[in-house]
Amino acid sequence: MPGVVIIGTQWGDEGKGKATDALGDRMDYCVRYSGGNNAGHTVVVNGEKFTLHLLPSGILNAGCSCVIGNGVVVDLGVFYDELDELAERGIVVAHPLISANAHLITAYHVTLDKVSERFAGLKKIGTTGRGIGPAYSDKVNRIGLRVQDILDADTLTAKVEAALEQKNQVLAKIYNRRPIAAQPIIAELLTYAERLRPYVVDAARLLNDALDAGKNVLFEGAQAHHLDVDHGTYPFVTSSNPIAAGACTGSGVGPKRIDRVIGIAKAYTTRVGEGPFPTELLDATGEQLRTRGGEYGVTTGRPRRTGWFDALVVEQANRVNGVTDVFLTKLDVLTGWEQIPVCVGYRIDGAIIEHWPMTMSELEHAQPVYEYLPGWVEDITAVRTFADLPVNAQAYVKRIESLIGARISGIGVGPGRDESIVINQLV
Repeated sequence: MPGVVIIGTQWGDEGKGKATDALGDRMDYCVRYSGGNNAGHTVVVNGEKFTLHLLPSGILNAGCSCVIGNGVVVDLGVFYDELDELAERGIVVAHPLISANAHLITAYHVTLDKVSERFAGLKKIGTTGRGIGPAYSDKVNRIGLRVQDILDADTLTAKVEAALEQKNQVLAKIYNRRPIAAQPIIAELLTYAERLRPYVVDAARLLNDALDAGKNVLFEGAQAHHLDVDHGTYPFVTSSNPIAAGACTGSGVGPKRIDRVIGIAKAYTTRVGEGPFPTELLDATGEQLRTRGGEYGVTTGRPRRTGWFDALVVEQANRVNGVTDVFLTKLDVLTGWEQIPVCVGYRIDGAIIEHWPMTMSELEHAQPVYEYLPGWVEDITAVRTFADLPVNAQAYVKRIESLIGARISGIGVGPGRDESIVINQLV
């Protein structure tokens, strides 16, 4: 007691970093189990903002040991830049442990990511260009590099040279690019070897031993359910499994070790990148949501697409992930609207459905069916109990709860660590 998973229930950027950080002081371990530095988690502590891409969000809690699981793809340059930046800001943190089986992102993965997106033109996916997709492709194709490989120079050399034999053919013959030399990549990776060696672990054994000993383990997903490669809005998805089940495959613990799944949902909806978005607002209201919510990508700086809360999006995620509790973030951003629409169904080819459609074709043709709830004008950022929220804000939360199939146990009313309302204790 307990193994807890935190997941995003929309298209990412819901505030998972804040939730993970808030629970970190009650956790013995915080485990990042999927994605790479295409993720961006923002944590605000004592008014100071920290942006994390690879480091688990629990790293700012002194008593919490952090682990990078085998399901993560790691750019070691970014990894150490983040650690060094924290040190430069006077934040002393323990070096995360890292699974020997985690895969590595190299310079050739980044190159392939960028040139393939440019080559796709109007059919681009909207990747971050960080090399995540190509690294996961190599993993599945069984030509990937793992953390353990940089601990042996001969193994690393053989694997990089073998991978580049294939990559250089693709770069030259498809993209008309120069071949990439193996030696500079090998040399760069080896510069990290000795610094990393003491922290490389059998993460699956470590975490199972911790759970056996009654330790609290928090599993932190990157991205969100609807960016999952199997369950998301394919092909406009990430290359891994950020769903709750991914915590098992991405860290090496069995499903019976998970006691609670906490879904994070924003009080409205956003997404970065391409793909369908039924409640998207392409007008001044959408821009107002973006400005008031600070909706710009943590990793890319791209403006996020914005829209009203879509209950079908969150209900589907809660169902697939077995969500036990929802933490609703950024309720304060909605202050000031006279009416707040909530999407309760889709109109598709003249018929109204009240559940997530089966096909992408249906989703792309879906028109939102809205229910309009009365808004509020009171500043809620200082509110710390549900009963002290304006009546209309309470009604908004209760209506959402009735639509999404899981109880709302916490509410974010500001970006800070303490700017939250706890309704049911999450851990």
